[in-house]
Amino acid sequence: MRKFEPRPGCVVQAYKFCLDPNAGQEAALRSHCGAARMAFNWAVSWVRASWSQRSAEASYGIGEAELTQWRPWSLPALRKEFNRIKHTDPRFAYWWDQNSKEAYNTGLATAAAAFDNYSASKSGRRKGPRVGKPRRKSKRRARLSCRFTTGTIRVEPDRRHVTLPRLGTIRTHESTRKLERRIAAGTARILSATVGHERGRWLVAFQVEIERATGVPARPDVAVGVDLGIKHLAVVADSTGQIRFIDNPRHLDAALHRLRRACRTVSRRQGPDRRTGREPSKRWEKANQARNRIHHRVANLRQDGIHKVTTALAAEYGHVVVEDLNVAGMLRNRRVSRRIADAGFAEIRRQLGYKAGWGGGILHVADRWFPSSKTCSECSAVKAKLPLHIRVFECEHCGLVTDRDANAARNLAALAAVTTGGKAVERMTGTGVAGDRDAQASKPRGADQKTRTTRPGLAAGTGRAGGATPRKGPEARDRRQPRALTLW
Repeated sequence: MRKFEPRPGCVVQAYKFCLDPNAGQEAALRSHCGAARMAFNWAVSWVRASWSQRSAEASYGIGEAELTQWRPWSLPALRKEFNRIKHTDPRFAYWWDQNSKEAYNTGLATAAAAFDNYSASKSGRRKGPRVGKPRRKSKRRARLSCRFTTGTIRVEPDRRHVTLPRLGTIRTHESTRKLERRIAAGTARILSATVGHERGRWLVAFQVEIERATGVPARPDVAVGVDLGIKHLAVVADSTGQIRFIDNPRHLDAALHRLRRACRTVSRRQGPDRRTGREPSKRWEKANQARNRIHHRVANLRQDGIHKVTTALAAEYGHVVVEDLNVAGMLRNRRVSRRIADAGFAEIRRQLGYKAGWGGGILHVADRWFPSSKTCSECSAVKAKLPLHIRVFECEHCGLVTDRDANAARNLAALAAVTTGGKAVERMTGTGVAGDRDAQASKPRGADQKTRTTRPGLAAGTGRAGGATPRKGPEARDRRQPRALTLW
């Protein structure tokens, strides 16, 4: 199926609002989200049943030509099979018509995407960590979510209600004027709506095609380097020599004392027990809600602070340079993992990516191996080692003494060679010496870039060690049928 492309001059943007459903509407929301989960579980079981059957038949010595046929996992194929069995399958026959068809389509689409990701990861076409086989979702742990793409999806003119298929008109907790006035002016068009339960509230997110004129940064010719850290959330150094330190609010640390007290209170109440079937007491539910409110408040404060920082940077500078940090690897350090997770490094980079484009700027991502902290921002000499506990950078060549993070931010800013007049820039990544493509580092970092070729106890060339080509299982083959545009 062809990917949606917005019209020229338009972008796809999301508008999220809190809902205030009544008891009946909340029950309907939970029913739709449960239907999406059930459809997903059915699709996973239906496709993987053929995999298990083929494995069992192969163990009996049956030839390849006589094995059970592979079941396709494309969305049209899953839709066709689900529409065939939903009238007779006892899992769906008595209640499937109580929910919108979009609820079941959400689960089937999610299952098709999960199998696509697994196949692409198995064959090496997908970057990043390996993706496992799709598994069924638990009723207790699955996130409540449902997406609507067809039917009545609108924002009411009173700016306090939204209308969704089969759910009817639901009151919103906040005003929807930001979206409604654009729809009324004809500059926005709703593509889909997704309802979900997040942080103790029901939310609706509208995917909107909106006309957005590209802005102009306040300082289009100035480049800024952003060095993220724990002591300071970000150290910002621009090409004019100005350096700013943005404090890290550490919302989780501030709420840790109250959170520990709340956890102790929950542990002293009679909670649920799945082994014996014991239901939680009212006092446990009340204490658990109080603990969750602390978590939700921390998450909301973190999100609000990151939005303010990224919006200010994208609106002021024409060129923003950030590092390609290995956040997943940094979280393995148990000494700083909690503070790194609380800072939200990955979210800062993600928001800068789209906000810089909306504001007319450019986001530059420095190479992961670029020695921003080890390089002198004055003479470009590179240190061989610079332990993390050393917070002051001292250059042995030129005598520069400065803050470690400020030095790194200046080196990042030097990566963007900005021309006068706000013209296009030359995108530069790690060169060993800040801002100079032809210069050579005094001590190259070749040894630092080497990675282990084999894991301890695993010889090279066996298993998946050292980048060996993974063996492609037969179930990972693309069993998709030709997709057709189907109105369902």
